[in-house]
Amino acid sequence: MLPPRTILQGRERTQDADAAIRQTDTDAALARLSAVRKGYLTDPFIAHLVPRAQLQSPRPPLINIGTYVRSHSIDHLTGEWMEILKREHRQCQIVSLGSGSDTRFWRIATGPYKDQLRVYVELDFPEVTTKKAMSIRKSRELSAVLGPPEAIAVAQGGTALHSPKYHLLPCDLRKLPSEVLPSLLGKILSPNLPALLLFECVLVYMSPEASSTLIQWFVDYFSHSSDPRILGALVYEMFALQDSFGQVMVKNLRSRNVSLPGAVPYGTPQSLPERFTRHNFTISKAQTLREIREKHISQSEVERISALEMLDEVEELNLVLEHYAITWGVKLDGSSELSNSSWAKWGMKSIVNVSNECE
Repeated sequence: MLPPRTILQGRERTQDADAAIRQTDTDAALARLSAVRKGYLTDPFIAHLVPRAQLQSPRPPLINIGTYVRSHSIDHLTGEWMEILKREHRQCQIVSLGSGSDTRFWRIATGPYKDQLRVYVELDFPEVTTKKAMSIRKSRELSAVLGPPEAIAVAQGGTALHSPKYHLLPCDLRKLPSEVLPSLLGKILSPNLPALLLFECVLVYMSPEASSTLIQWFVDYFSHSSDPRILGALVYEMFALQDSFGQVMVKNLRSRNVSLPGAVPYGTPQSLPERFTRHNFTISKAQTLREIREKHISQSEVERISALEMLDEVEELNLVLEHYAITWGVKLDGSSELSNSSWAKWGMKSIVNVSNECE
């Protein structure tokens, strides 16, 4: 999750911007692999999506901890979403945009909420989906979760993959959604089922206008339902890059030919919920990763993490976590009762004290 400090060689500087953006997914996958091997996280699937995983070097504690807080936050919010649906005896759809090497589908499909999942869709650049489709086909562990071999189909020249629940699709999310998404998603997503959109470090690489248009397309798509409509969205990315530390992050990424146009409108934590309120979401909230680490992770878990590795750069860790945030929102239509339901409580749970962690 952290911009590398190394200076790239001239050959790498000449790569196009899309190649540089795709490289950020490789960085995230290696960081997750490192965090898993160090004991911060449990993920039996990530090694199958990292080439030569056994040869990869561990990342510094700063990156491992940051990766842990990121994963903890998104896992918690996604789990809360599915727990609410479980209590309501409803299934849902999840759409991961800019999914990269994420393993969330496999973790959900083998976890306690597997019966709540009707459809899981991943969208990313065709270069990314091609590599992921190949990795899935080569891995018995990944393929087995998708279903029997005859139910798994590679499509679109190897850039797409389909199974009963999981769909991997190539897409440039910066293009006009009305021209791209209907043909990709029209036969997969149902406007009658609750849907959760996941944006992990993707909107920040797009213009604010393009990301707003993308979100609005999903709002419009799920408005065509006679049932009460539930559309959730979750964004993880960097923000507040106008200060001195943020400018260092921007400079480091610029040296890799990566720009962050999507961060411009979001200079404060208070500005983050506007991403969804402008689309008439019923609820929209945001927290920095520092807030989450300090207020929403139990003392016992903090102690477990602290025992894994010695961290000398606590101040730098806090600065980094202050420049990353989770924003989540839900749009409830079709029933006035929904706004007063469990959805109003969807979010990160505060840890009051060590003996009362579950409140």
